[in-house]
Amino acid sequence: MSSGQNRADIIPGVQVKIVLKADQRSGKLTEGIVKDILTKSSFHPHGIKVRLTDGQVGRVKEINR
Repeated sequence: MSSGQNRADIIPGVQVKIVLKADQRSGKLTEGIVKDILTKSSFHPHGIKVRLTDGQVGRVKEINR
């Protein structure tokens, strides 16, 4: 399981755990399938921002392989 800091590790259709903006303080993770990758840079220290298939947006904390 890798952290979601490298854009190359994340592809649409992969299952991930993200932290939503509203959950950043608590660190609560939300599980889902990546629909779109929103971060343009190849690396982000807080996690690559993605949109899940259900429309939620957050930063990837874990990639489920």
